[in-house]
Amino acid sequence: MKGHRITVRLPVELRRRLKHAARRSGKGESDIVRGAVERQFAAEDAEVTAYDRAKKAGLIGAVRGVPRDLSSNPKHLNDFGGS
Repeated sequence: MKGHRITVRLPVELRRRLKHAARRSGKGESDIVRGAVERQFAAEDAEVTAYDRAKKAGLIGAVRGVPRDLSSNPKHLNDFGGS
């Protein structure tokens, strides 16, 4: 896999655990680190709410020229609930 290389400093214990996990799984240390980073980003993406996604897409507040809250303006309640 060609990509960008970075250098990361790990505490002794974390490095020991990484080496052990690589031996146990038969994967390279880089594969394990890449997987951990991908899982971290996936978890962060899962924390984004539907509201946040809609706001980022410009869908929140897209309606212009109407009162902000129709329920607080009595004139908009005329004939409400009438048959």
